[in-house]
This record gives sequence, structure tokens and C-alpha cells, in this order.
Amino acid sequence: MKRALLILTLLISSLGAFAQKNTSQSYIEQFKDNAIQIMHETGIPASIILGIAMHESGCGNSTIAQHLNNQFGVKGGGGAVFYKNQKKVHSAYKKYDSILESFEDFARIITERQQLGRISDQLSQYDYVKWVKGIQKSGYASSRKWGAQVLAIIRKYQLNDLDQTPAEQAQTAQVTTTNPADLKK
Repeated sequence: MKRALLILTLLISSLGAFAQKNTSQSYIEQFKDNAIQIMHETGIPASIILGIAMHESGCGNSTIAQHLNNQFGVKGGGGAVFYKNQKKVHSAYKKYDSILESFEDFARIITERQQLGRISDQLSQYDYVKWVKGIQKSGYASSRKWGAQVLAIIRKYQLNDLDQTPAEQAQTAQVTTTNPADLKK
């Protein structure tokens, strides 16, 4: 009886944890407005912010994303402490009060650090491929595959569509809803 109760408890907790996982689409929907806001404030493409966050945090499902609101794997901040499976974990990763704060700190890092700051001065918000390559060359990530992985996420979910200004989005929508026959008149 105890064993059956234990198995049932584990099954229910596993299902609960599974149900709480973000999908790529739910993550995009939750945080695209934050990424667009930061793009307008800093010039960093929303596709870059969201694509890197999705890659680094597993769409918000990584341990540090869930326990520290750290979406980018940023280290520092005095060593955060959190509990996982009822065990105290000391982390070298920075803890944020909110996910938006994590997004804002990432933008600050990209625009203020000397190696990365030149990227934001040289590129527009529409050059997402060059942004990824520049960030990788600056040493942000050590994996040789990192840039290709981030670009794959951006392309798969068409995150570069978020890099358009609202006026461009309205113009694009108007062009796509115009009847081709009307253009011949």
C-alpha cells in the first residue's frame, strides 16, 4: 500500500512538472512584447533577444531559468542560492527578480561591454545573422555550434518578423491582404 501511494505521488508530481513546461510557442507568446520593447530601447533585434533566451534557457525550462529567472546563463551576482528537490543549491549564476529584468540585463551586457558594444554601434535591428555572428565572435558562447543553433531557432520560429517596426508590420499586412487583381487596375 505504501509503495502504491509513493508511486502515485511520484506520478502526479511528474505530471504536474510536465504540465508546467513551456513550449517554444508559449515562450514566444509570453515574452515577445518584452523583446520588442527592449529592441526599441536599445536597437538589439527582438529576434536576437528571444532566440538567445530560448536557446540558453530551454524556453524557460532550465533549472536556472525556473529558479533564478536567468534566461541567458549570466554568471555573477554573488552566488545565488535556491532549492531543487528539497536540496539547497549554490549557484554561480545571477538571480533576477523577474524574467524582464533578465532580458534587460542581457541588453545591458550587449550594449555596455566593450567587446559587445561595438556590435550594437555597427549593426541595425534587421541584421540578425550578423548580430549572432558578432556575439559569438565576441566570446559570449564557447561552443562552435552556438551561433548556428541560435540562428536555427530564429529561422524556425520566424523571430526576425518581430524585428519590424509596427508601421512596417501594418504595411506588410496590407500588402498581403490586397487582392492581386486590384493591383492591375
